[in-house]
Amino acid sequence: MKIREAALKSAGPSQRGNCAKRLSILDAAANVFCREGFSGASIDEIAVEACVSRQTIYNHYREKETLFTAVVDDVMDRANATLFSILATFPENSDNLEDDLTAFANRLTKNCLCNQDGRFLRRLVQTEGERYPHLFEAWRQHGPGKITTALAALFARLSHKGVLEIDDFDVAARQFLALVNADLQMITLFGDTPTQEQLESASRNAVRTFMRAYAHRKDDSTRSGVPLVVAG
Repeated sequence: MKIREAALKSAGPSQRGNCAKRLSILDAAANVFCREGFSGASIDEIAVEACVSRQTIYNHYREKETLFTAVVDDVMDRANATLFSILATFPENSDNLEDDLTAFANRLTKNCLCNQDGRFLRRLVQTEGERYPHLFEAWRQHGPGKITTALAALFARLSHKGVLEIDDFDVAARQFLALVNADLQMITLFGDTPTQEQLESASRNAVRTFMRAYAHRKDDSTRSGVPLVVAG
């Protein structure tokens, strides 16, 4: 929302009207695409929900595929803005690392995985990704890849400080995310929203398992040296 507010404020009076109309179209299209899927959605239905004419939508976006891509980009921009605000809270020291990582994981799932934008993207990818893979090319490049790269860099910092023992930071980042999502997959798969208790439990279980694999140990004989493998 902050990105949208900034765009509206920086625009001139005439531009502000066009910008507001585009945002209304994007919001309406997101609702219709999420409800009907790409193939089932119609421009007429989106126009009714956006309170604009069919021709107005075509003037802005030319065709349904262009509009769909714009919706995914818009949602992804908001999701990435939220994501990087959460990444900024990643723990920097080892004083209470397990508790701090658990709190971080909880914020990540609550604000990125289980919020409206996260649910929207997940549902679209699950229902339309196989049939229309080209529509999600930008999402593949700028969505999941970003969080893995950013997390890998953050885990590298802790490893360089001697807090964690990690040989492959990218693998560790992917495993952390897989663990965090493990207890929530069946809940979110059917469109349900996890409770705060479920989010906290999932985060705690994930971090405990992650720390068993990667926490620094003074006695190397207690560590297998084999990275944790997570299915999925």
